[in-house]
Amino acid sequence: MSDTNGPRALLKSIRVWLIVFVVCLVLSGATAFPLVTELRLLDSALTGWASPVADLLPGLAEWIHRVRDGVEATDREAPYVLYGTDWLAFAHLVIAVAFYGVYRDPVRNIWVVEFGMIACVGIIPLALICGPIRGIPFWWSVIDMSFGVIGILPLLHVRRMIKRLEAAPAAAPRVVPAA
Repeated sequence: MSDTNGPRALLKSIRVWLIVFVVCLVLSGATAFPLVTELRLLDSALTGWASPVADLLPGLAEWIHRVRDGVEATDREAPYVLYGTDWLAFAHLVIAVAFYGVYRDPVRNIWVVEFGMIACVGIIPLALICGPIRGIPFWWSVIDMSFGVIGILPLLHVRRMIKRLEAAPAAAPRVVPAA
């Protein structure tokens, strides 16, 4: 087996995919911290330079404005409620740290990838159940569910690569020190 297709190349590919996934996970979590500022900027953009988007999707613009008003009111009247989004961000960061084990030893820690896949699948019933309870428009729940669909794709690919690495000949190195 040549090195370009061998276990070392497979391990490198696994690690690249993991880095991309973890960066996306961290970025999506980090956006939960400055929620008020982000919503102000987004609402301002939809009435400014991004107004063609608002014209094309008036329901989106109305929803963003409504959410901004609600989050600003919450920040003003009960800022402790937004502490929940801080915990959401923290959860993303903690989950991202768990993927370091997969980076170090993919075969032994494949369960973390499978856990991530389960979490991605779990987004769908959460959005379908909690969205209507919280008055979230269905189309917004679809956007939320897309995070699970998009998130599971690289994890499925990584899991397949780990299974290939696991099936590699016994003499092949399965763990290469992290660079």
